[in-house]
Amino acid sequence: MINKITILVAFLAGSFTTYAQPTSGSGVTQNDLQLNTITTAVPFMSITPDSRSGGMGDAGTALSPDGNSIYWNTSLLNFAKQKSELSLSYTPWLRQLTNDIHLSYLSGYYRVNDKHSIAGALRYFSLGEITFTDPSGNVIRDDKPSEFEVTGGYAFRLSERLSIGINGKFVYSNLTGGLTVQGVNTKAGVAGASDISFSYFNDDAKIGKTSGTYTFGATINNIGNKIAYSQLGSRDFLPMNLKIGNSFNADLDKYNKLLFAFDLQKLLVPTPAIYEFDPSTNSYNLISGRTNDVGVISGMLQSFYDAPGVALKDEDGDYILNSDGSYQIKKGSKLKEELNEINIATGLEYWYNNVLAIRGGFFYEAKTKGNRQYLNFGVGFKYNMFGIDISYLASVSGRQSPLANTLRFTLRLNLDGGGKSSGGSTPKTDIDNTK
Repeated sequence: MINKITILVAFLAGSFTTYAQPTSGSGVTQNDLQLNTITTAVPFMSITPDSRSGGMGDAGTALSPDGNSIYWNTSLLNFAKQKSELSLSYTPWLRQLTNDIHLSYLSGYYRVNDKHSIAGALRYFSLGEITFTDPSGNVIRDDKPSEFEVTGGYAFRLSERLSIGINGKFVYSNLTGGLTVQGVNTKAGVAGASDISFSYFNDDAKIGKTSGTYTFGATINNIGNKIAYSQLGSRDFLPMNLKIGNSFNADLDKYNKLLFAFDLQKLLVPTPAIYEFDPSTNSYNLISGRTNDVGVISGMLQSFYDAPGVALKDEDGDYILNSDGSYQIKKGSKLKEELNEINIATGLEYWYNNVLAIRGGFFYEAKTKGNRQYLNFGVGFKYNMFGIDISYLASVSGRQSPLANTLRFTLRLNLDGGGKSSGGSTPKTDIDNTK
């Protein structure tokens, strides 16, 4: 049994190595690629809210369902053991920089029957107190910018092992409090968005002789309109993203369970192109890549092939032209940059007697795309109808990372009463396929 688990861990490590290393035969290394981070509006929508996934490297797309599944994968709620659950999470955010930014998250679900489930969530992000000043440094006023998101979700079970889900969201982002900047009136950003999710669940899976539950999940999140903070300002994409996850929850024996989770995550937002300013025309020339001035659906599709790669320069520092008037791009650099936009999340969760959980995980993002690389650790306790989870983030991308030492706290309430939790294990179900 232990050998089978070792093989699975090696598989996950091998998958990580495949995506983290330079493309074979391209001749392109990480050092060749320029810093080209993708930015979006309202990034608070992508912050992991709960301590369970927060203790597993942010790998949550295929975890067993709980009160936070509306964030990760709503479709999984139809496989929940409990009929309903509430969850309240609190995260002090960026404590390396300040002490008054925090994220609060209230969520829950209700399983109507074997085929239908509903869920809801409220996310509130406070940016603390900010002092606005004029160009001369004179204080205009103090303000407390904040953002919130309200989500409603529905899951429909297609068959014994398949389920789909959809969420609707309202997003409100007030960063300036209506402040007038250089004669331009600012406003709060407002957006509507949706998530779609799919899951495959097999509670009779095996790895060798080890029985357990295999879950596959896929989601596309935050599909919605662009946000603007003034009438004259640019409109920015929401943090639309694709997540594909797998997990296997091994039933080691009557008292011990061990879950492996592995996610691939990618922003579905256009990559910034390379431009060069031309003083003769007082405009910018497109060197490589594609403009991001496109619609939402076009931007999602474009995000899979618009990486600009590395534009070559001559000894004078000028971009090198091809005979057809295009610019020379280092061979293989576009593909390498596209692969660098795939983030990797892996996690482990061990449960003893459905009472005590110990978790660990790792999250990887390429250096040229934000350089978020961190280890996560967490613990969970359950007693009757109550559960509590705590997680800790340890950055490995540098001691000065603002994410370092992030703590998350989650309180879960099983509204069914004192029944045993699934303990990270999705239970068997009795739906009739012929219905």
